[in-house]
Amino acid sequence: MSIKLIADSGATKCEWCLLQQGKKKSITTQGISPYFLSASQITELLTAELLPKLKQVVVDEVFFYGTGLANMNNVKILQSVLKKAFPKAAIEVQNDLLAASRALCGKEKGIACILGTGANSCYYNGKKIVKNSPGLGYILGDEGSGAYLGKKVIQYHLYQTFDEELKARFEKRFAVSNNEILENVYKKPLANRYLASYAIFLAENRGHYMVENIIEDGLNDFFFTHLYKYRESWTLPIHFVGSIAHGFRDVLKELCDTYELELGTILKAPMAGLIAYHR
Repeated sequence: MSIKLIADSGATKCEWCLLQQGKKKSITTQGISPYFLSASQITELLTAELLPKLKQVVVDEVFFYGTGLANMNNVKILQSVLKKAFPKAAIEVQNDLLAASRALCGKEKGIACILGTGANSCYYNGKKIVKNSPGLGYILGDEGSGAYLGKKVIQYHLYQTFDEELKARFEKRFAVSNNEILENVYKKPLANRYLASYAIFLAENRGHYMVENIIEDGLNDFFFTHLYKYRESWTLPIHFVGSIAHGFRDVLKELCDTYELELGTILKAPMAGLIAYHR
């Protein structure tokens, strides 16, 4: 039986799973994104954080799924780095949307959606992604994502839309000045991650009508802007993966019921589904 290594990587952290003789071993390293790390930096990271935990293991197959891998140059960089690290292994490098599709749909047809820090979706025919509603990133798009919902929280705070109760809760929770918020959004790197960090406020204050409105409106924007664009949405199950999808799964169910769509699987992270797919 071949020894398989599966990786699911974001820019912040990478989750690895070694499948060997029916057993699995999980390893976490720093995130690997060719947009942020050079080939030599990725090699150093693997040498320091991953390979020491795989001593005396000869890996036969590596399946690497990650962010920034819709770009073919990035795919080539990762393939060459992984080939050096695992010279005897067959290497497959794919983007995070295919990871979501395989984890959620397996080998069946379906609509696969990512709702985490960012957002994405596609129609998957059981083998490959056939249609993809364009992801415009957190400035122009990412409807329904953590960054999108977090931006709404900040707007409500800065525009003083929150009632007295939520205003007090926000100030206690974040203790941040208006200038600091603007500085982080407009001048510092990784603004999408900064915006997404405010989505936690929604999860912590469920039940308040303003909070419920932000969640429902934000997720409804995702349905209207993306899911409506797939003809297949009306005939196939719609699956979701990501922290936002998992945290607000009750709202996703209500929206699917309202639009008479079939809700499929909701996963917090794709790894369990990827293990099932590759086994």
